[in-house]
Amino acid sequence: MKISNNYIPVPVKGKRILITDGTTGIGRAMAILLASQGARIMIFGRHQRSIDKTMMAIGDLETETECFSMLADVANKKDLDRIFYMVDCMFGGLDILINNFHTPFESKMEGTYEEWQYIINNNLLGYIACCNEAIKRMKSHQRGHIVNIGPIDADVQAKGNAVYVAAMAGIRGFNKHIRKEVNEHGLKVSLIDPGIVDSDMIMDGDVKLRKKMAAMEILKADDIAMTVMHCLSQPHTAISLPDNQSSVQSV
Repeated sequence: MKISNNYIPVPVKGKRILITDGTTGIGRAMAILLASQGARIMIFGRHQRSIDKTMMAIGDLETETECFSMLADVANKKDLDRIFYMVDCMFGGLDILINNFHTPFESKMEGTYEEWQYIINNNLLGYIACCNEAIKRMKSHQRGHIVNIGPIDADVQAKGNAVYVAAMAGIRGFNKHIRKEVNEHGLKVSLIDPGIVDSDMIMDGDVKLRKKMAAMEILKADDIAMTVMHCLSQPHTAISLPDNQSSVQSV
């Protein structure tokens, strides 16, 4: 990664940040790290127990911070409306959106229409809808940053996950083109493809995959959180170009 050394990192203290599915794995790690730096955080998820666990971890931080949470499913339009209504009520606007939700369950072509629809709604349409709502709020002050956490699945093309992989490929394509649309409004859009990460999603997943991963040195959720922090700390005009990237391998 070629990055200029002549810059002063931009602090996230006081920034209004919405983290989708910020209650487990990568999302939880990001919420805790950003809150520790004084950012104003809002998180949501589908399970109250996970929300409570994350809020407790943030509450244990020594740094004074402001964090709100709610039970919501981004695949549900009414929940999506509630989320951004709360953003307006609590924050009065939005500086940063971090899109992080993924629902990677088996999605063979033998599945039902309803199963395909849920995968697309939760993984692709949810990203698009959240970006749209965030952009509405960022345009007014010509400043904002959207970070989409994407998977490497669109390249690996894991067997038995055709519909999920299609949704992930859609996120990558959407990210490339939405950047062109919002650039003239002073907004930044970033995509981080972490690949396989040792997180709750993996621990709850396929037994064979967990056994293979036990013999590998893989990224942790905290590693991705630090990458996001680095991305957010870049000056508004900074451009980072990937260099000497590793190749994708099937696991």
